[in-house]
Amino acid sequence: MANSIIEQQDILEKLKIAALNPMQEEAISVIKKTTNTILLSPTGTGKTLAFLLPIIESLDPECSEVQALILVPSRELAIQIEQVLRNMGSGFKVNAVYGGRPMSKDKIELKHIPAILIGTPGRIADHFRSERYAKTSIKILVLDEFDKSLETGFEEEMSEIIGQLPHLNKRILTSATMGVTIPGFVRLDKPRIVNYLKDNTRSKLAIKTVVAADKNKLQTLLDLLHHIGNEPGIIFCNLKDSIDVVSAYLDKHGIKYTCFSGGMEQRDRERSLIKFRNGTCKILIATDLAARGIDIPEMNYIIHYELPRTVEEFTHRNGRTARVNSKGTAYVLYWAKGRLPEFIKNDTPIDISIKSPAKPQFWETLFLSGGRKDKISKGDIAGLFFKQGGINKDQLGVIELKQDCAFVAVPVVIAHEMVEKLNNTRLKKKKIRVTVV
Repeated sequence: MANSIIEQQDILEKLKIAALNPMQEEAISVIKKTTNTILLSPTGTGKTLAFLLPIIESLDPECSEVQALILVPSRELAIQIEQVLRNMGSGFKVNAVYGGRPMSKDKIELKHIPAILIGTPGRIADHFRSERYAKTSIKILVLDEFDKSLETGFEEEMSEIIGQLPHLNKRILTSATMGVTIPGFVRLDKPRIVNYLKDNTRSKLAIKTVVAADKNKLQTLLDLLHHIGNEPGIIFCNLKDSIDVVSAYLDKHGIKYTCFSGGMEQRDRERSLIKFRNGTCKILIATDLAARGIDIPEMNYIIHYELPRTVEEFTHRNGRTARVNSKGTAYVLYWAKGRLPEFIKNDTPIDISIKSPAKPQFWETLFLSGGRKDKISKGDIAGLFFKQGGINKDQLGVIELKQDCAFVAVPVVIAHEMVEKLNNTRLKKKKIRVTVV
């Protein structure tokens, strides 16, 4: 089990991480020695790994019950943490449960009790009420992005859950926001605070304003995208209806994108993030649901198509770029006759008349109807594409393996050829379907 310095290094090698950053090193040290910890650090700085490593080290390999409970505000964050834990290869079983998928899937996966259970408060509360597992062995509680859970309206469920955990000896709360009031039901007595928000000057984040002649700003948005070029970024909207308007306009002008909002089905949300992560779509049009708590790569820019309503929203959106050691730009679109919020400095608007050279789409995403439950690994999938697909390593993009399916990025020019070659072939004794997503 992962309970030594050597094994921690093994985990970092599996994750392809050369070394922990200063925040992670301090957080790990504090969490190991402290009963109650509050970890404050910007989005994208590695808070997940900072609390997972000491948790794994403290687990009892002989215990067959849930030992650590991680509560999160969104399905995407639950899935992200579950995937990180699987990639760590600690030997401890982990499961994520969340609304938006059949309860029957939870029941099947929870027949073998995990050591670490991750979930949204609503779904975890449902399982608690049904008494699907013992709570007496849960010694560690993590409230990840706890302020977001409170904002989302999970306070009642969180209080119910924590009230049923009599043997907690370690509580860890994480946030990318300062000054959040912690409710009394958390029972966070004399916490140690690891605060890296105070050092986050965002000096590598450039905020640039763009003035639109029209109130709807759509033509200006299109001009800005042509000015930026084919780089990965997020267009933030306040409402789902606004996403629909922007989507229709980009469709009309041949701009490829994918969407992400709370109004979408969970399956569609997952596929949108997969296509954004693997480069099939460079642009993600999203509500503030994408501002934090989802697993997406570093990007060069974000666009405030609709102005954020609070300074917190502005901060979290901007946190999607200029992360850790990278530079990034936040573009603020506003109508010439409109007003900027006080928290956005009104700098001289930039000129976006110069266009960047257009680059064709390179990657396409393929769906495979087989996953972990079929004993299929990423290596098996790579082997299928190399041997039967006849492609080389440079033509195989990101592979994302799920419980019952997988997604593979391949160059657009060979996507349909791969479907013809690989559809209805066998992989680990399972006949799989292969289609373009």
